Amino acid sequence: MYEGVVQNLIDELGRLPGVGPKSAQRIAFHLLAADPADVSRLTEALREVKEKVRFCKVCGNVAEAEECRICRDARRDLHVICVVEEPKDVVAIEKTREFRGRYHVLGGAISPIEGVGPDDLRVRELMQRLADGEVTELILATDPNLEGEATATYLARLVKPMGLTVTRLASGLPVGGDLEYADEVTLGRAFEGRRLLDV
Repeated sequence: MYEGVVQNLIDELGRLPGVGPKSAQRIAFHLLAADPADVSRLTEALREVKEKVRFCKVCGNVAEAEECRICRDARRDLHVICVVEEPKDVVAIEKTREFRGRYHVLGGAISPIEGVGPDDLRVRELMQRLADGEVTELILATDPNLEGEATATYLARLVKPMGLTVTRLASGLPVGGDLEYADEVTLGRAFEGRRLLDV
């Protein structure tokens, strides 16, 4: 479509997740029109993140040191591990301020269609963390979709012989949502997970 480096930029931006051809084109032309100082800050941020950021050797979360800030925090409960698919899920849970344990980032979910099996995830590392018997509860916070459910079921069966308490995050209707727009699975889960109303 465009000449040389402009098309190269559009092609590279289009390879980013969630960025289609039109969005890639818009971003490319935004960068072309932007102040050179703004573009320099962006390129410096990209360079720095590739140089400095790694994955925590304990949990797999993003970190700038050997361990992430959560694994270094002595106030966190060592007896509870929350298993998530990606580092962005850690951020989402941390925003709630409800969980005070540790995390384990799998690096994805089991997906036979995409060729992702348990060996492609950080399952072995999780089992090593559970081996010493210090952890008493494993919270499975994988996504409430087919892949997330398959991953949670696989992990629950895998750790069952260890005698751990294995829990799964509840799922159901979002606050502020309308029943008429809820799909059957979500509505069914909301019925299964109903609780006593204490008034």
